[in-house]
Amino acid sequence: MPNKEVTYSISELADEFDITPRTLRHYEELGLLTPRRRGNTRIYSHKDRFRLALTIRGKRLGFSLAEMRELFELYDADHRSRPQLHSMVAMIAEKRASLRQQQEDIERVLAELDAADIKARETLENMKHH
Repeated sequence: MPNKEVTYSISELADEFDITPRTLRHYEELGLLTPRRRGNTRIYSHKDRFRLALTIRGKRLGFSLAEMRELFELYDADHRSRPQLHSMVAMIAEKRASLRQQQEDIERVLAELDAADIKARETLENMKHH
């Protein structure tokens, strides 16, 4: 029994990731996805599906589409290339620092919201007793 590669249509990926086919075509234009073609039909591979998931997650975390493409290009490139590996390590370190700062900011805002919530609830409770 031959091992058949799992593939996806544009509508299957659009539905799965709750995005439009236009978004998928845009990601393809930017070089993030590289579906095969059968006539006018795009045939997406498991690699395309994985990269789409990474792209969507990366966008949520603040990566630009250009940064995602650069990461994919660095990953696909010859892993024995020192300059490219240095670029990838530097980019990851920069994004990690940015995400840690965002995490600290979020934790600070959550603490302020918690304090405001407690104060508002105490004030409401005191109003009940007067």
